[in-house]
Amino acid sequence: MVRAFTTRTRGRLALVLAMFAAYSSAGAEILARVDRDPVEQNESFTLEIIVNSTGNPAPDFSALETDFFVGQTSQLSNTRIVNGAISRSMTWTVALRARRAGTITIPAITVGNQQSNPVTIRILEPSNKPPGEADVFITSELDFSETYVQAQVLYTIKIYRAVATRQPALREPVFSGAEALVETVNDERSYEAILNGRAYNVSEVTYAVFPQESGEVQISPARFEARVLRDGRITGRKVFESEPQTITVNPVPPPPADYPNAAWLPARDLRLSEVWSRDPGELRVGEPISRHITVSALGQLETQIPVIEAPLADGVRIYPDKPSLQRIMESGGIRGERTDRYAMIGITAGEVTLPGLDLPWWDIDAGAWRVASLPAVSINVLPDQDLIIVEPPQETAVEMIEVDDDAEAALIVAALPWKLIAETLAAVLALTWLSWWWSSRPRREEREPPPVPLHKQQARHLKAARKAALAGDARGVRQALLDWGRLQWPDNPPRSVGRLAEAVSAPLSEELQKLSGISYGPDGGDWNGEALAKALRSFAIVEKSAASKQVDLLPPLLPKF
Repeated sequence: MVRAFTTRTRGRLALVLAMFAAYSSAGAEILARVDRDPVEQNESFTLEIIVNSTGNPAPDFSALETDFFVGQTSQLSNTRIVNGAISRSMTWTVALRARRAGTITIPAITVGNQQSNPVTIRILEPSNKPPGEADVFITSELDFSETYVQAQVLYTIKIYRAVATRQPALREPVFSGAEALVETVNDERSYEAILNGRAYNVSEVTYAVFPQESGEVQISPARFEARVLRDGRITGRKVFESEPQTITVNPVPPPPADYPNAAWLPARDLRLSEVWSRDPGELRVGEPISRHITVSALGQLETQIPVIEAPLADGVRIYPDKPSLQRIMESGGIRGERTDRYAMIGITAGEVTLPGLDLPWWDIDAGAWRVASLPAVSINVLPDQDLIIVEPPQETAVEMIEVDDDAEAALIVAALPWKLIAETLAAVLALTWLSWWWSSRPRREEREPPPVPLHKQQARHLKAARKAALAGDARGVRQALLDWGRLQWPDNPPRSVGRLAEAVSAPLSEELQKLSGISYGPDGGDWNGEALAKALRSFAIVEKSAASKQVDLLPPLLPKF
């Protein structure tokens, strides 16, 4: 039996790559998260409620008053542009301080007719021993002083100020000894702490350290320099130092006995999940289906997550696609995500079972091996209804006539002219039919090309701005960004780079101010084209609400509760 794919079946194969490009997994509508965990009872922290749309009613924070002192709230509308893709969201933030120590679950927050996810946070007993000078001091701490190769260690610097300071500057520490990758987990954030009955404003910066070899990583003291405002007078420049830190890095432990070839993957939390483009229960021969396998590891860089090989099975063919890598900043550090994508096409009708998938990983908190698993998947591959089945010709009885050699030659010669005539006529008829079909087929009317979408026009201007920045062409950068601004704000376009800097987030706003200083600054400014090009790859449009535009001339140092 011979099977031939029809035109429609071949067309399905051509759609495989298009399916991958169009596929995207839907995220949560409402996300709740905290900026720090754990938190001391005498420290405030921030709860964020992020809604992936605009025009929603304000969240109901009344459920928080049972376990927390609820402080000031604010609202921010964000428009984010990453490589030409535009997304909009609304973020509400509220300052909280716990009423008691222990593990507390922040309840789900209601926004309209939807609810956020609950969040669990650890509240520690308050610390009342401020080191160093009582007015200003700096501390540093590690979440783990002993770890393994490639396992995340969080290094946190805290600057406590009970008085105002001028010209502050933080000198980052130096990492030496064993080789390590150091990544910034978050931008500098501020909150309130009460020590010995005195209120301090705390600035905190956290780094994720990933040792790449066994040994010790030495961290020099972090230095904070500032002039202190005391009793109405400004002192000379003072230097405050934190204590040095040392990380002991152990070698990679042996793999578990059941998985001798397991790749080394240390994490604080690991999630293994899969998403199918549609229900994989039934699949017809020749039809494509896509499978996305995602590894989400807290405390791991996305580039260090190993490749997930899709298990093979008879009856289907598997085509791997380019993986997707993502980095998410959480209170517990960096969460790396790797999504491996595969297309599957059934080639033989019948029941196909894709084996289960096991992923061993090292639990940093427990110091032990764990195994994340996906169950086996059964697929019923059905025959394609459009397949043409070509049966072999039936054998027929032929009467054998014995003839001599001369008679056989005469029969062959007599049959040749008629065979040639029949083949010639068939070819002429086929050419005639093709000519008639070609001349009578309907002509396609030429259509004007559709207009270029707005987001593609914006992406072109941003790309031109990055190219000009890398080439050191300040004039080209200004022109491209102002062209982009006219598309973003058609009713009130910015007329200068300085005006544009006020409407975008850092670090792009800072780089645009430097660019503006070239033309208008007294000293010509200090502009770095590479830094500006990097800032243009990911930034947010800041659109403050009417309530947030009312700014007091002398804002309070600390949030009120």
